Amino acid sequence: MRLISEKGEQLGIKHIREAQEFAERQDLDLVEVAPNSDPPVVRIMDYGKHKYQKEQARKAARKKQVNVNVREIKLRPKIGDHDFGTKRGHVERFLRHGDKVKVTIMFRGREVQHPELGERLLRRLADDLSELGRVESQPNLDGRNMVMTIAPLKTAQKTEDEAPQDERESKGERRRERAARS
Repeated sequence: MRLISEKGEQLGIKHIREAQEFAERQDLDLVEVAPNSDPPVVRIMDYGKHKYQKEQARKAARKKQVNVNVREIKLRPKIGDHDFGTKRGHVERFLRHGDKVKVTIMFRGREVQHPELGERLLRRLADDLSELGRVESQPNLDGRNMVMTIAPLKTAQKTEDEAPQDERESKGERRRERAARS
C-alpha cells in the first residue's frame, strides 16, 4: 500500500500492518483513498475531523445557494387598462423580490384565433418592466394559453430594499393628512 502522511507527503510503499501501526503511533486513522489504484493508496488523517469539515463545506454551499421562486400571473386578452396596471404592479413586486414571473394569457372561445392580441399584451408588459426584468422565454402559444417568463435583473433586486421604505413614508404621510382633515 502506498502511504501518505497527514501533511500530504508520500511515505512510500508499506505493508498494511506497518501502515496501521504508523497511524496508531500518531493517534490518527488510516483511510483508504484510492482502492482501485495499483498499489492501493491509504492516507493517515483524523477521519472525524475530515467528515466534519466536509459537512461544514456542504452547509456553506447550501447557504450560498439562491432559491428562485416562479410566480404566475394570469391575464385575459380583453383586459381593461386599470386591471392591466394592477397586474403589472403585481409582476413588478414579484420582480423586486427576486422571483421569476410566468405570465399567462388565457384565451377563451374564439379569442384563440387572434393570438397577436395576447402577444401584444405580453410585449407591452415586458416593455413596461424592462428596467426590472428581462424576458427569459418569448411569448409562446401553448394550446389555449400564451406563456412568457420574465426573470429579474440584478439591479432590480438592489433597489428592493429602498422601495418598502418609500412606501411606508408615503403611507405615513397619507395618515397624517387624513388626521389633519378630521
